[in-house]
Amino acid sequence: MKSKDELQAEALHAIGDRRLAGVEGSMGIGKTLIGLKHMASRYYDTIKYLVVVPRKSIILSWKNDAKKFDMGYLLDHIKFTTYLSLTKEPYDYDVIYLDECHSLKFSHGDFLSIYDKVHKGTIIGLTGTYPKFKTSEKGQLCNRFCPKVFVYTVDQAIDEEILNDYRIIVHQLQLSSAPTLTVKKKAGGTFQTSELKQYKYWVDRVNGAASDHERYIATIQRMKVLQSFTGKEIYAKKLLAKQTDKTIIFANTQDQADRLCKHSYHSKNKKSEANLIAFSNNEFTQLSAVEQLSEGISVPGLKTMIIMHAFANNRKASQKIGRGLRLSIGETATVHILCYENSIDKDWVTQALSGFNQSKISWILPE
Repeated sequence: MKSKDELQAEALHAIGDRRLAGVEGSMGIGKTLIGLKHMASRYYDTIKYLVVVPRKSIILSWKNDAKKFDMGYLLDHIKFTTYLSLTKEPYDYDVIYLDECHSLKFSHGDFLSIYDKVHKGTIIGLTGTYPKFKTSEKGQLCNRFCPKVFVYTVDQAIDEEILNDYRIIVHQLQLSSAPTLTVKKKAGGTFQTSELKQYKYWVDRVNGAASDHERYIATIQRMKVLQSFTGKEIYAKKLLAKQTDKTIIFANTQDQADRLCKHSYHSKNKKSEANLIAFSNNEFTQLSAVEQLSEGISVPGLKTMIIMHAFANNRKASQKIGRGLRLSIGETATVHILCYENSIDKDWVTQALSGFNQSKISWILPE
């Protein structure tokens, strides 16, 4: 059984002297520490590092780990920036660390190409999951600028007792056939229909689209309609009321997050950071959040998680579920995922969970 230190050493050995390299590692192995230890191994008085993160809130994790593990001296040599501001940076950094490197976009390509080819700089990518398709925008950029040299999966982390075991329960809800849904007419006024009829209307619009653009618009609207139905929110509140352990619920929107829990974490809530700290310190047991908490931020001691909507994206599912796999060894995290049966929602969940151990997944039909 390997320790975190041993795994980090293996990752650093795999990187070696490569100028372009990437680490795909499960939550819990310490990807930030891998980055910091790589810095320490190359340190000299005038060296300059650039750390790129998806959101500024992740910077605190780097700073805290540097101080905690006696590498605080590195902070005087690190500039932190976000992917949004990356192209505004100069090219004079000795090493660039791309935290959550799957966040790369084509708009970053020219900057990284010049940094790589002209300045011969070093680029190290860190992520929990590399893009699934190498030909996708993110796949091309990751493979070009931070090719994967080390992989350590969630199942490996569980086997090595670095992460806890987990179980996933998919709650298959029914779309309501009752005419309780009020829909606005284009010409003004409203009419009553059911969730089931409204969903089928947008399915027909997708299938009958006359152009790719029309199909795209109809597909987006179908997703928005599914997310707007109240069935999941009503069910989620009942499920939350049954939880006695530390629980996070991932909502579809910021407004929904505020409705589901007294304490929430999202960009419009000025108390978000304070709520996250208090939640981490066990001052309360339930927190609602949206996408931004699923990436780059760890919450210790989570035992239960509820996911309102699973996009057909295994990386996003892994990040969310990974939040709940840091308990005391021997405990099992429980992840509840809500979906509407007999809809595209179920297909999305199936695809999102395709990379997980299927024996740990239960599909239930609530009464």
